[in-house]
Amino acid sequence: MKHYEALFVINTGGKDEAAPDLIEALKKELEAAGAKVKAIQKMDKRTFARATRKQSSGYYVNFVFDAPGTVIAPLRAKLALNESVFRVMFLEQAEKKVEAKQPAAA
Repeated sequence: MKHYEALFVINTGGKDEAAPDLIEALKKELEAAGAKVKAIQKMDKRTFARATRKQSSGYYVNFVFDAPGTVIAPLRAKLALNESVFRVMFLEQAEKKVEAKQPAAA
C-alpha cells in the first residue's frame, strides 16, 4: 500500500450545507475503491483567482489515505464523471525512512 493525499475542490452548487454529505460520499467512494482513509482535512470554501466554467468558488477538502497504486487511475476516471467534484489532485507521499544512528567513534 502506498500513502496518498487527494485534494478535492467540491462544487456545492451554492449550498454550503451540502458539503458534509458530499465529503461523506467521497469518503465512501475512496473506501469502495480499496483505500483506507486516515484523515480528512476540511479547508472550507475559497474563492478562485479566476472564475472558470461559470464557477467562482469551491469547497476544498484534503483526504489522506493508503491505497494500492492500481486504484488511482480508475478512481480518477470515475471522479471525472462526478458533477459535484470540480477538481481533484492525487499526490503520492514519500515514505519516511528512519536511519539507524551509528555510535560515535572514539
